Amino acid sequence: MNILFCSVPFRPSIGGIETVSALLAERFQRSGHRVVLVTQTASDTPDTDAFEVVRQPAAQRLFALVRWADVVFHNNISLRFAWPQLLIRRPWVVAHHTWIPAAGTAAALKRWAIRHASNIAVSHALAESLPVDCTIVPNPYADDLFLRVDGIARERDLVFVGRLVSDKGVDLLIEALALLAKQERRVCLTIVGDGPDRNALQKRALALGVGDRIDFVGRRVGPELVTLLNAHRLLVVPSVWEEPFGVVVLEALACGCVPLVARSGGLPDAVGDCGCVVPRGDSEALANGISALLDDTAARERYRARAAAHLERHTPDRVARDYLQVITDACRTAATQSAARAF
Repeated sequence: MNILFCSVPFRPSIGGIETVSALLAERFQRSGHRVVLVTQTASDTPDTDAFEVVRQPAAQRLFALVRWADVVFHNNISLRFAWPQLLIRRPWVVAHHTWIPAAGTAAALKRWAIRHASNIAVSHALAESLPVDCTIVPNPYADDLFLRVDGIARERDLVFVGRLVSDKGVDLLIEALALLAKQERRVCLTIVGDGPDRNALQKRALALGVGDRIDFVGRRVGPELVTLLNAHRLLVVPSVWEEPFGVVVLEALACGCVPLVARSGGLPDAVGDCGCVVPRGDSEALANGISALLDDTAARERYRARAAAHLERHTPDRVARDYLQVITDACRTAATQSAARAF
């Protein structure tokens, strides 16, 4: 079938939606479908993907692509890409990766529009926030990159990976280290990532007396990130906002880390039974969870032993098959309804 794949951000932009869009579009094409991906992201270099990429399409071009398509797929709903379907009926599938706000004109339009689509949500929490029934298909991770690497000693304690912004709760994690220090426990933390809060977090660590236990290494991607994850025992995700999912949890699991996460949105889905979940916004709970996991080697090994089965549900091939099933079902339903109208 002809699939018009809509992804507002796409590479060379870097982020979760961009990564998932590339993984899915590649596998849709590999499965024998013809994929054209439209995006608002500009690029200075030619695209080398197996599928066609159309960047910042004019209205006439977008209208023609919707007419060409057998089905329109939105990797996160986009009103700017959805308007031609007011004039051209096509089966429509929307995958939800983040929350639609409760207020505002655009949010109200999105909540109305998705009633006319088949909907996918990446976590139970996200599905429960939407006014429509959803098929839950969790996010994939790059299973060809994030792997356990032989020869790397797992000698470091904690690692955090993410943007250094207030939503991510890194200040709570620093407070948890300070609480452990008061118990005369020296726990070290590697912070991978960058952002506007970096300087403030470094000052906070110094003020609490744990600056020498935290290594701010900046942004790391690809093999560098894999090496770092393989060197750590625990991944800590202390988010204070509702995370829609949490692909970093899967990446860390695949590299042998045991995750300790806040009870936030889709993070418990990402962890499954392969790690620990603690109350959100609670530095003392974080400290207790860290202490318990670092002390219990057997528990960490049990969590690691469960990782392979959990990760199998999140491979790009498995996730793409599940998406294509929803897309195929939407096309069949549309064909049935069209035939019924003909009579």
